[in-house]
Amino acid sequence: MALTFASLIELLDHSYDSVIDVRSPDEFAEDHVPGAINLPVLDNDERAKVGTMYVQQSRFLARKMGAAMVFRNASRHVETALADKDGGWKPMVYCWRGGQRSGSFTWLLQQIGWRAEVIEGGYQTYRRLVKSYLYDTPLAHPLVALDGYTGTAKTDLLKLVKTNGVQVLDLEGLANHRGSLLGGNQGPQPSQKAFETELAAQLARMDPSRPVLVEAESSKIGERIIPPSLWTAMKAAPRIQVTAPVAARCRYLVQAYDDILSDSVTLRRKLEPLRAHRSHAVVDHWLGLITAGDKAALTQSLMVQHYDPSYAKSRQTLDAEVLAEVQVAELDANGLAAAADRITQLMQSHGAN
Repeated sequence: MALTFASLIELLDHSYDSVIDVRSPDEFAEDHVPGAINLPVLDNDERAKVGTMYVQQSRFLARKMGAAMVFRNASRHVETALADKDGGWKPMVYCWRGGQRSGSFTWLLQQIGWRAEVIEGGYQTYRRLVKSYLYDTPLAHPLVALDGYTGTAKTDLLKLVKTNGVQVLDLEGLANHRGSLLGGNQGPQPSQKAFETELAAQLARMDPSRPVLVEAESSKIGERIIPPSLWTAMKAAPRIQVTAPVAARCRYLVQAYDDILSDSVTLRRKLEPLRAHRSHAVVDHWLGLITAGDKAALTQSLMVQHYDPSYAKSRQTLDAEVLAEVQVAELDANGLAAAADRITQLMQSHGAN
């Protein structure tokens, strides 16, 4: 009998030794159940070939060819990836909708003697559970937003506070983006589905009776959209405001954003569209600083003429409680450590209320 799950937590807390995703590598790369390994029974080209035959020739011929491919690939997995599994191994298997691919592979594993089971509805079941968790149900966790102007080292502070035992949700880390116009990291962002998978998995593992610290963000981080239940909770969350002098923020950003500040071609491409918002004169001034190689002056100008006004405008529409202001004179290791300790105390106090 296929496995059924009433909630995302129930699926994530499964008792199986392994989770096997038998979909194609492209399907797996877009998103998958946390901790799953990919043992495709049809690779990308084979899946396309079977689909084409199904449409252009006949269902029977497509199933016949697909079956040969599935069992040939499954046999290879048994001889390689699964060669070290003993007789007591208990895997959970899924494909796109819990149909022929996962059913065939599970049947083969069962014939060997392994206690394999298939997820009813496959990946689509898992995806519905994630969507329900992040879109349809109010977030169960009390949030506190870490707020402050660009360059107040909020992401670094999140990491330090997490080491102090506070529950932290690092949205920028999950989205692989630093959350601003110039915030792209090396490597692509995850797909929206994969981003939501990691969000849901992390939140599901957190204690809903304790507050979660999250950086105050806009509704998008790069190209990734914050799901509705989380975004609604973030907008209403009380805030801890981090402040630092402009000069200290500038020194911090020059170091933290050295990769983009050193890439004049990309930097120019990203700043050009701001002519519609900050005037030609302002953008021309920035481009001149890029040509001169003056990273510090460019960073300070961007803060004063773009980031700070944008931040101030966005906060005018919020009516969230400010729990406390944490002032940091210098954003070096000592200053950040002291600020993290203060934020940790505030979170502990807020959780006790």
